Amino acid sequence: MAAVLSPVPAPRASSARRPVGSATRGTTHPNRLRRMDRWIADAHGAALRRSADPVAVDLGYGASPWTAVELLARLRRVRADAAVVGVEIDPGRVAAAAPYAREGLTFAHGGFEVPLGTAGRRPVLIRAANVLRQYDEDGVAAVWERLRARLAPDGLLVEGTCDEIGRRHVWVALGPEGPRTVTFAARLGSLGMPSDLAERLPKALIHRNVPGEAVHLFLRDFGRAWAGAAPYAAYGVRQRWISAVSALAADWPVVDGPRRWRQGEVTVRWEAVAPRGW
Repeated sequence: MAAVLSPVPAPRASSARRPVGSATRGTTHPNRLRRMDRWIADAHGAALRRSADPVAVDLGYGASPWTAVELLARLRRVRADAAVVGVEIDPGRVAAAAPYAREGLTFAHGGFEVPLGTAGRRPVLIRAANVLRQYDEDGVAAVWERLRARLAPDGLLVEGTCDEIGRRHVWVALGPEGPRTVTFAARLGSLGMPSDLAERLPKALIHRNVPGEAVHLFLRDFGRAWAGAAPYAAYGVRQRWISAVSALAADWPVVDGPRRWRQGEVTVRWEAVAPRGW
């Protein structure tokens, strides 16, 4: 099992380098990231099981440590000795989280440099949820590159945005080589139409939901497929979603199948919706 790390106090300016990044608003709620976590456990479970050091990072967990606590519980259903390090740039939040530390769960002061306390240690997962929304779009690629460089060879970076209680969520999955996929996920009972997810696009895409951009075309086609699947609403919103995604997959590179669609998800290749000039 990976070594357990002790909470790291805020470094003094005279003795340590300042963490990279800026503090987020810190708002969070229990169970907010459940959709992302379930997807991670399913999509990245094999890599977690074969990892020699199954450590994951909850980057920018916020004013309360709930998301780190929950991530550990969900990953341990896949790998019993998985460990999670919650990383926060605000030292006050690290101190507030310290009482929740236990075997396999620790908290560290830091930012995009992703401190893990042991030289050469690389996480098999970095999850950064609702972190980059405050940054400029032009800075996203550099942050992604920095975080990807910290990953283990078979590691995964998952970066995205959700609403306050986790009903709507969109995230990008990236390997060490670059972005791979984009996942759109929703609590189907609260979804009016697929375009409702547009406001939760991650920073790399949210300003590109305009005519001429691929993500705008994708959401337009998804809306048309949703309208075409209206008769399936008689059998429930889940059946309507499955029918709409099945129709969408005829023209878009959907990489998952009905088992994930039933969860209110659809995942497409990054290249299909990437911003122009990316």
